[in-house]
Amino acid sequence: MAQHIDHKLVENNLRYRFEYLSKFINFTTNDIAILNTIGKLTAPILPDIVDQIFQKFLDFDITKRYFLMRHFGYNGTVTVNESELTLQSEQMCFRRTSMTKYLKRILRQKVWNDAFLEYLSYVGKIHTKMAGSHSIDVDFIHINISFSYIEHILLDVVLSNQQIDNETKKSAVLTLNKFFWIQNDFFSMHYTEQSNTNGMKCCLPNRKVGCLGI
Repeated sequence: MAQHIDHKLVENNLRYRFEYLSKFINFTTNDIAILNTIGKLTAPILPDIVDQIFQKFLDFDITKRYFLMRHFGYNGTVTVNESELTLQSEQMCFRRTSMTKYLKRILRQKVWNDAFLEYLSYVGKIHTKMAGSHSIDVDFIHINISFSYIEHILLDVVLSNQQIDNETKKSAVLTLNKFFWIQNDFFSMHYTEQSNTNGMKCCLPNRKVGCLGI
């Protein structure tokens, strides 16, 4: 007999939604432990990882433009000339610090309690106007491709490490894939909500310029 899943709870209860996702893709405490292991591996090179991520954002004008605007929670100087924006620009340092905190948290969290799930959800929400800021509305295509790029960087760190056995590497590949699907879902549910609020078709966010980066 098929297990019953309550559609309304999936849509309205974050814990219930996470448990459904976890059962479907078999995300367990073993995966959390693998994430913690990856956290230890990446700790010494985390600044370099973050720089790679943000350099990729600057490599394309369609993503670079998000960093030419004042971001939520940032009160410093804003570089508005695209040709002058670099990784060392004040607003980029702010976003790089935020990304570093995000990566540390997802890779070090040992217990996925309700507070942590709310954090994963909030990270998604603040990239849309659903958090109440009209300056933040990142097109979902950039969110998707960013997760893919971050996952590839982390996988490269794991797979190129000669001290890790093949079984652990296999587990890391599966775990990272599961995690980013869960995080992607926690982002997409806010885009879907925003689209429905705006009377648009599901999963087609508004095309407004906002901020990119965790």
